[in-house]
Amino acid sequence: MTVPARITLAGVLTGVATRGELPREWSELQVASLEYDSRKVEKDTLFFAFQGARVDGRQFAREAVARGACAVVSELPPAEDIAVPWVQVEHGRKALAAAARNFYARPDERVRFTGITGTNGKTTTAYLADAILRSTGALTAMIGTIEYRLGEETRKAPNTTPESLDVIRLAAELEQRGGRYLTMEVSSHGLALARVYGIEFHTAVFTNLTRDHLDFHHTMEEYAAAKRLLFIPQDGPAPRWAILNADDTASVAMRPAGAQRITYGISTGADLRAENIRSGFDGLHFDVVYQAQRQAFESPLVGRINVSNILAAVGVGLSYGMDLAAIAEGIRTCPPVPGRFERVDAGQPFLVVVDYAHTDDALRNVIQVSRELAGQGSVITLFGCGGDRDRTKRPLMGMAAAELSDLVVLTSDNPRSEDPLGIMNDVMVGLGRFDTPHVAEPDRAKAIAYALGEAKPGDVVLLAGKGHETYQILQDRTIDFDDRETARQILQSLGYEKHAV
Repeated sequence: MTVPARITLAGVLTGVATRGELPREWSELQVASLEYDSRKVEKDTLFFAFQGARVDGRQFAREAVARGACAVVSELPPAEDIAVPWVQVEHGRKALAAAARNFYARPDERVRFTGITGTNGKTTTAYLADAILRSTGALTAMIGTIEYRLGEETRKAPNTTPESLDVIRLAAELEQRGGRYLTMEVSSHGLALARVYGIEFHTAVFTNLTRDHLDFHHTMEEYAAAKRLLFIPQDGPAPRWAILNADDTASVAMRPAGAQRITYGISTGADLRAENIRSGFDGLHFDVVYQAQRQAFESPLVGRINVSNILAAVGVGLSYGMDLAAIAEGIRTCPPVPGRFERVDAGQPFLVVVDYAHTDDALRNVIQVSRELAGQGSVITLFGCGGDRDRTKRPLMGMAAAELSDLVVLTSDNPRSEDPLGIMNDVMVGLGRFDTPHVAEPDRAKAIAYALGEAKPGDVVLLAGKGHETYQILQDRTIDFDDRETARQILQSLGYEKHAV
């Protein structure tokens, strides 16, 4: 993309709360680029130094100056051995967000942003909403857990919600190419850390609120408050449209004053409703009802939980003035989302699906979908819990799996620095409350082999927790590991030869 023309330091920091006024000689300093990663700094870059979890941010500032940074912005007191101007601010990430909008001439005022938040369903809803907008012929961008995308170009996604500079930079690039819509997942971490601070959202979507990330937010109240920032920001404008899940009572607190609002759900009180729902191996078929209009919808996605995700995306389309028939076509042509109830088909006489479910509510939902599809067959659920994350959900996930499955295979997810057996013991507290047959195997590949080996014709084998991930994070290393590919190889070793579709 074309780099914006140089602007002054004073121009970049317009609206930023600094500790003291900028000296005149600093104000006229010419800034050629912005960075928060010292490895990307070039000549005349304005560098933002954040305090790291284990490293003093001033260490990165020294590296940035050595690479040519013209000045440093930070919450931290200035480092004595740095010769360039050091601008101390009240809040580093809010300063970065404001500076990025200034530097790139506020692309969010012209590119229409859709933000999607909630515990579960963000990724699927984002894919669906983007598919609807792309179906109009528009060039779009998307930011989320699986990937970042600009038109047909995909990029790695290090975070569900990247730093504000990355968001604004992508929006500027989209605008430069003639694009109009940017859809993004907005995580509670991203909201709490001000990664979307000050950004103007045309449409904000709330999916649901269930227990997760309490290692970061500590309480459900704090978690909900973080989600609320997308709808009722502390500073900056509220979204023009709020699309809210009428089936989740947490939506009540997400209502921004002055915004146009659409509630969606299966409940009769929703503005946007689904009726006559039919779910099977071929996907979903149902009617969408909105303001006395009725439109038939179909989707390759399976399970009633995806009805809510589709309705949320329909709400996005309505907020942009699209009619239901056009929205239905966008939904129909949206391909399955990677790692979200994704099938692995090697010609076996039972269904194997991979899903990202990593909370008790999400696990319960996908097991219920599996149960619907299994009919008289059994549901075999394989899952684990991540290490260095909220421990309180582990027994709850064990309970969800045991309550709804016919066989549970407990294994490792991403144990990180924790002992896999210790994590599994935490899960067993809930798993042991039911008489459901279960086995524990910390080696995930062996566990998948066991689950597939136990499956009979008509059964459903659910491999939950890692979804689209192609790695496993262990205590001392990260290894290549993909549930889908592992399952495919095991199925082929069992004599099934059809390739996945």
